[in-house]
Order: sequence, then structure tokens, then C-alpha cells
Amino acid sequence: MNFAHIFTDIPILIVLTLFVGSVIFCITKYTYVNKNIKIFVNFLQNFKKSDLNFRFKEIDEWMSNNGYVASAWQEFKNTLVFSESVALKGQGEDELMYQDVSSTVHNIQTTVDPSYFFNEETLVLSKYNAGFMGAIPTILTGCGPLFTFLNIATAFGKIDFSTQERTIASVAGLMSSMQVAALVSVFAVGACLIFTFMEKIIFNLLCHRPASKAIDLMGKLFDNVSSEKFLFELLRETKIQNNSVTNLVSTMPNQFKMALNAGIASNLVPYLENLIFGINQMNKQLKETAKSGGDSVDDLF
Repeated sequence: MNFAHIFTDIPILIVLTLFVGSVIFCITKYTYVNKNIKIFVNFLQNFKKSDLNFRFKEIDEWMSNNGYVASAWQEFKNTLVFSESVALKGQGEDELMYQDVSSTVHNIQTTVDPSYFFNEETLVLSKYNAGFMGAIPTILTGCGPLFTFLNIATAFGKIDFSTQERTIASVAGLMSSMQVAALVSVFAVGACLIFTFMEKIIFNLLCHRPASKAIDLMGKLFDNVSSEKFLFELLRETKIQNNSVTNLVSTMPNQFKMALNAGIASNLVPYLENLIFGINQMNKQLKETAKSGGDSVDDLF
């Protein structure tokens, strides 16, 4: 068997070239995905769930500027529910006091599971032509019957029965072409099996595992709260606030009365007592003066 002739045959050469090009394309794309997912994972590992309220701006800027995850982040950010907390100025210029408005929500939460936006589809499959990658085994397999029947048709067209010598030579050429035609199918099916096996292993090592880690980190970083639970918490907080307002309004008259009585008792009563004491003293003095003035008039007469 002339292996040099076999490997230089155009159909077999086309199948081998397609196989090598597919492997290079696969490794290149999966390496690109692996590199970006590792960068994403290393960034997420720098944050904890308790840091979100204070470092969310840092996360938002990095995610928005990273083209690999920017589109998924923008959609995911619309589902976030921020903790009901306010930053109040303290006595110092740089002193901040954080006060929780709600006792039920303490961290940034999401109403949709993060895996809906950050999944294998958005982190891996959408970053290269996944449809073409999946069609490569079919293309390799299809090249086998295509070139096999093409070789057979070409070989049958070259048969010459005009003379005995030409008949023997054409039949020998037919058998050689049939051998190459059969080998084309063997190479095509073999290339398909090898590529499928390699692609699954490379995809699992370079893409699936890092993507699963990134999805797990996103799930641990953001608490997932359903829309129904969020509305229930909102209704609960509203009822609590309404009850507080009702109690405040109902107790306000009594508190006002108590405050007024306390104000009168502490300020007005002492003032009136002093005023009455002064009037009594003045009245006593006038009586004494009037009494002493009447004796002088009686002496004149």
C-alpha cells in the first residue's frame, strides 16, 4: 500500500486539512473563553456578600467596562434590590453613620436567580460560533460519503472496454480508486470521532469548569429573593409604618395635654404665685399707709 499516494490524494487531504483547522479553531476559541472567565472569577473572589453595600460601585464600574460580561451585567443589574439603608453625616466632616431603614433587607438582593443571566450560554457559547463548532463533526462525517461516491463516479467514468489491455488497466485503476474512496470515509469518520472526543475534553477543562465556578460565585455573592417575597416584605414594612403612624396620631392628644400641663405646672404656676404674693404685700402696705394717714387727719381736727 502506497501511503504517500494515499495522503496526497486530494479528498483525503481535504478531510485532514478540515480536521486540523477545526482542532485549531476549537483550541483557540476555548482558550479565549478560559482566559476571560478566569479574569472574571479572580475579580469575584475579591468580594464578600457583606461588602456589596459599600463596594457596589466598584463592581458596577468593572462589570460595565468589561466587554465579556457587560451585556449580561446590565440585564442582571435591573433585577437588583438594594438594602434600605442611608448614610448620615456624623459630627466629624468625614464621619458617616449608616442607619438601616428596614430590618428585613440587609444586603443587595436580586429577584431573579443570577444563573439566569450568568450561565454557560452567556459566558461560553455566545462568545464564539457555537453552531459552527457543533456542526464540525457532521461536516467531517459528510465529507466521507461525498468524496467516496465522487471517487467511485470518477473511477467508473474512466473505465475503457475498447481493448483487453485498456480494460485490464481501467479495472486496476477502478480498484485503486475504490480503495481511496473507502479510505476517505474511514478518515472522515475517524476524524469526526477524534474531534468529538477532543472537543468534549477541552470544553470541560477550559470552559465548563471555570464557568461553573463563576456561576457559583455569583450565586453566593447575591441573595436571591423572589418577587412575591419582596412584595410581601414591602407590604410588611408598610403595615409596620402605618401602625406606627396610627399609634402616634392616637397618642398625640394625650401627649400634648401632658406637655401642656407640665408646662403650666413648671412655668405659669410659680409666676402666678409670685404675682399673688406681690399683690398681697402691696395690699398690706396700702392698708398700713392708710391707717397711719387717718390718725394724722384726726389730730388736725
